[in-house]
Amino acid sequence: MKYVFYLLTSLFALISCNTSKDYLSHIDKDNTIFSAVKTLKKHSDDSSALSALPLLYTAAQERNLRKIKSYGSSLNLDRFDKILSAYYSLQEMHDAIIDVDAASRMVNPVNYTQAIYLVKQQAADDYYTEGNNLLSKSGRDIAKKAYTYFKKADKYVPGYADADLKMDEAYQQAIVNVVINPVQDNSYFFNSGWGNYGYNYSNEYFQQTLVRELKGLNNTRYPARFYTDWEARRDNIQPDWEVNLTLRNMNIPRPQTYSYSRNVSKQVETGRDTSGRIIYQTVYATVNIARQSFTANADMELIISDIATRKNITQNTFREDYRWEEEHATYSGDSRALDANDWAMINDNYFNEPRKEDVLNELYRKIYPQVKNRISYAVDW
Repeated sequence: MKYVFYLLTSLFALISCNTSKDYLSHIDKDNTIFSAVKTLKKHSDDSSALSALPLLYTAAQERNLRKIKSYGSSLNLDRFDKILSAYYSLQEMHDAIIDVDAASRMVNPVNYTQAIYLVKQQAADDYYTEGNNLLSKSGRDIAKKAYTYFKKADKYVPGYADADLKMDEAYQQAIVNVVINPVQDNSYFFNSGWGNYGYNYSNEYFQQTLVRELKGLNNTRYPARFYTDWEARRDNIQPDWEVNLTLRNMNIPRPQTYSYSRNVSKQVETGRDTSGRIIYQTVYATVNIARQSFTANADMELIISDIATRKNITQNTFREDYRWEEEHATYSGDSRALDANDWAMINDNYFNEPRKEDVLNELYRKIYPQVKNRISYAVDW
């Protein structure tokens, strides 16, 4: 009996030891602590978790404090996020351990709340100071960076000093006046008088719609004001950037005709036999189809440039296609074999080829959102 008792005791110790080694084999990972604490929350007498927890905590604490010391020697402002990340890990360990009695009896974790508070204060101080230094300099990119720094200061310590007012100051410094010129049509087909037809995407309307919609998006999303060239002259606005749009390589080919035929058939009722059953007959017809089609295309070149430096901020070319196709038909044979689609092609005897105005409107409609999005991206933070 004693032999059996000692055998069971040894086996239990061996199992516990092996389980503890499983925890310690991952001692270099912070998550291992949470795994051990979770086990103790369910099984407060788990010997492997109890024995491993002090070693896991000591290793994790030393590891994160080394990181904090290393990050602290950097002069880059992003060091604060890295330092706080390490402190947050330590604080999460503290909170997890003290929440479980069995774990807190084995480890007395350090509360890093005050350390986190001090780091946030220091981070807010440094970002605010650097933001002020940047405000004394000129340039949109510099103003944007200053805005970001004041925003970071306010994030670390909500309501820090007058960071919100400084953000507004930086925003105002970053505002650019953007004039959007009418579309220049360099294609062989010049759009001169289509302003009141279809989608109304004439050259002038294209410009005016861009200005109106970009103003609507503007609000506080990005520091930019938009004007047509006429509005800028009227209001005596000195633009910082200009947007030039040029329609190029527009091609509206003549429709190509393709003819083909297809045979159709249908069973139709022709009467009844002597027993009253319906009699069906198969009837046949040939549908002769003429298809006209073309694919038009055009390029829209977008150039946004800085007026003072004459340097291009962005340059893109957007290409779009518009396909038109219609089919009309005649037939021979028994008309009863035709279906509704066949009759639709037969009864419509004319090809409704779109006017060139229609085609350009369609191309403009497809190109427009791409141009607007690209301008938004260029002025955005």
